[in-house]
Amino acid sequence: MPLPGRTLSAQLVWPVVGLVLIAVLANVSFAAWLATRSAVVAARTSRERIVAVLDRSRIALVPAVLDALGELTGSELVVWDDADDAPADATLTPEQLREATVTLRAARDGEVIAIGGQRHSVAIVRASGVRPERAFVLTPVQRLAATTWSAAWPVLAVATATLAVLVPLGLATTGRIASRIAAIERRVERISQGEFGTAAADPDGDEVGRLAAGVERMSGELESLRARLVAGERQRLLGQLAAGFAHELRNAITGARLAIDLHRRRCPGGDSAHRPDDSLAVAYRQLDIVEEEVRGLLALGKPPTTEPAAVDVDALVAEVCHLVAPRCVHIGVELTAGPDCAASLMGRREALRAALVNLALNAIDATGGGGHVAIAAEVGDGRVTLAVEDDGPGPPPELGTALAEPFVTGKQEGVGLGLSVARAVAEQHGGTLAWRRADDRTRFTIALPEVVIATASGHQEPVA
Repeated sequence: MPLPGRTLSAQLVWPVVGLVLIAVLANVSFAAWLATRSAVVAARTSRERIVAVLDRSRIALVPAVLDALGELTGSELVVWDDADDAPADATLTPEQLREATVTLRAARDGEVIAIGGQRHSVAIVRASGVRPERAFVLTPVQRLAATTWSAAWPVLAVATATLAVLVPLGLATTGRIASRIAAIERRVERISQGEFGTAAADPDGDEVGRLAAGVERMSGELESLRARLVAGERQRLLGQLAAGFAHELRNAITGARLAIDLHRRRCPGGDSAHRPDDSLAVAYRQLDIVEEEVRGLLALGKPPTTEPAAVDVDALVAEVCHLVAPRCVHIGVELTAGPDCAASLMGRREALRAALVNLALNAIDATGGGGHVAIAAEVGDGRVTLAVEDDGPGPPPELGTALAEPFVTGKQEGVGLGLSVARAVAEQHGGTLAWRRADDRTRFTIALPEVVIATASGHQEPVA
């Protein structure tokens, strides 16, 4: 069995999550770059404003002025005494100023220095006030990071919330779809192993539901195809077997007929008026029954070779009764023929006679001594129905659906081909074989469709 590949979650959810993450990172990076750029520009603008103010101002940079400028710009200012090479005034605390003194001596314009654990960007300004002075404008670099974070965190928050909703929802959705597809996969696997049947329908009418319905239709078609293949193969094998039986039986029948003819020539007085004896005639009729069964066996698994012709239904019933009458007398069964229906049909006389003989013999064997068997032909509802009815116990209930299958029989010494012969003949004529049990009587019928009904003269007439 092949190893399972990537799941639908891996193929659907994670690519979407990856795309969202890439989009979020791109947005955050852009926002951070834009915020940083804005902060740098703002710092530069602030510094330029301070420079411009100091350049134009004629006020001395006293501590009060420095504090005011620091509060307005958010920067620290240090006034440097070039004569003493030391800071004169500053907005820094004394500790910060002592720490920054050494660094500021060597600082350059635009350089970043650390004061009190914080980094500052340095701008050197020349103030042309009452007394010219040099001032250091120290802009905290942390402001850039704060500005960047303030621009990036809304994007990160929205992305986090989106992922928190997207990932569980995507996993649940793909999990449900994956479970439905997995069910279809298991169903296809069972179909490949020959388990057709019918599975529960998918409740959703989407693409997966239609796929499941298509799989079920395919299962039904495969089951029907397999049944047809099995039936065809069984019919072919049955035809081969029946042909072999029929060949041997035909040889035996021919030998029996020759022996009876020879006996008649040698003993011509056996049928004289002084000693009436119809035993040879009965034997002939028994051979005719066997020959009818042989014809039925030859009809199995083979297409018909004769063209349909007009068949007198009443004459057919009478002939069948004449053939099976000796068997009824021997067993003790009362045989009756139904009323004439005065109808003809287009069909193959010998095949229909063989089928009806098989049904009659089954009924005679089923009812046993003291029973009653009736053979009749009926016309109604646009059909001709050949019926055989008996008052025997009927077939076993467990064989009801498979009674006409080859080699299926309820008799201890039966072969199970009689009903197969009858069904094959009915289907060759476009009809059906059916049976039912009602009022303690068993009734087998061969129903021929309306298109084969003809008038008594043999001319076929269409039936509306």
